[in-house]
Amino acid sequence: MKVNYQGLWSFSAALAGLLFGFDTVVISGANLPIQMLWETSPWFHGFFIMSMALWGTVFGALFGGWPCQKYGRKNTLIWIGVLYTLSALGSAFAPDPYSFSFFRFIGGLGVGASTVACPMYVAEISTSANRGRLVALYQFNIVLGILLAYLSNFLLDGFDGVNDWRWMLGVEAIPALIYTFLVIPLPKSPRWLMVVKKDIKSAREVLLRFGDPNVEQTLSEMTLSDNVDNGTWKSVLTEYKKPMGLAFLIAFFNQFSGINFVLYFAPQIFEIAGLATSDSLSGSIYIGLVNLVFTVLGVYLIDRLGRRTLIVIGSIGYILSLGGIAISFYSQLSSVSLLLFIMMFIASHAVGQGAVIWVYIAEIFPNQLRSLGQSWGTGVHWVLAALITLVSPAVINAFSDMTWGIFSGFAIMMCFQLLFALFWMPETKSKSLEQIMEMMRVKS
Repeated sequence: MKVNYQGLWSFSAALAGLLFGFDTVVISGANLPIQMLWETSPWFHGFFIMSMALWGTVFGALFGGWPCQKYGRKNTLIWIGVLYTLSALGSAFAPDPYSFSFFRFIGGLGVGASTVACPMYVAEISTSANRGRLVALYQFNIVLGILLAYLSNFLLDGFDGVNDWRWMLGVEAIPALIYTFLVIPLPKSPRWLMVVKKDIKSAREVLLRFGDPNVEQTLSEMTLSDNVDNGTWKSVLTEYKKPMGLAFLIAFFNQFSGINFVLYFAPQIFEIAGLATSDSLSGSIYIGLVNLVFTVLGVYLIDRLGRRTLIVIGSIGYILSLGGIAISFYSQLSSVSLLLFIMMFIASHAVGQGAVIWVYIAEIFPNQLRSLGQSWGTGVHWVLAALITLVSPAVINAFSDMTWGIFSGFAIMMCFQLLFALFWMPETKSKSLEQIMEMMRVKS
């Protein structure tokens, strides 16, 4: 029986996404117990307890490209597993809020670095025929990790009384250790071996192991692509301004769709609409389930329909659903209609931006500049996510009577995303990374 090494390696690496989703959401179960235990002020609790991991994510994304380039994608993945493990154990045993914040920041570094290293690694060990769905496994695992975190918190509630929250956070060490041991035997990226280490023999061996049908042609294309000025920002800003702009815009539109606004503040949004607290929490569970189902659909379609087509479909879904949410608030329609429009919004995101963003950013930069480019695209994503998360509570409070206006604004932004996809976003489906590089290069 022939082993599908490509799928096995990609799945192992993409489990970083499961830890990403788990780590991001698991803090919800520890939120109130920690605040009561250490009697922190609202400002201290918000910045040092709840958002410290998010700032670690920003830092990890902005600087995660450096170890990927210098030490390799695989070695960076190993250290990401170590960071998750340290964060889980350190947070669980933290004696005070300061050490707790430090270990949450460490976990955030792992999250941010994983958004750089994992899509990059999987893109570089994939073929043009299956690269989309293999890289999109990362997003699938993020969504799965979120659901598992909610389930884990639910099961551990009441397990050890006042120490429940320590178990909720510490249990992440188990999947983190499993992930670390799974990525240790992975091969190094053939494109990193070829372009950075100049190790043609090892790159050929990796390509042969995962069954590249045109090994020598792939090696030849890698050799021809190795003409970028040493992987510097100067190179990006001259010959590769186009992928810089594309990465910025896809990250920008991802956040200004309102996805984090809805995911993070869904219960509060439902309560503004008149749902009881219990109904608002169950509504959040429905969001998670719809997100998972349509993420699977996006993974299935991305190599069949293409990245650009999914963004177009998602944009149309965004516009209709966000418009429906705005009308529901403005006309005070039933909470059921609001919930249905929000489900449609989540489905549109999962099958469009959710499936595409990590794939697209990972494939539009040349081999030598992929680390820097990946840091740029993911850095933009996380900086905007942090800023939107910070201002959202104030916006919700200030415009609670005009919630329809917030969602109208998101709908208008998605009209611009639709225009971006139709008239400027090039399709990368079925193209090798080296072919995409030539397509993206600014011709002098």
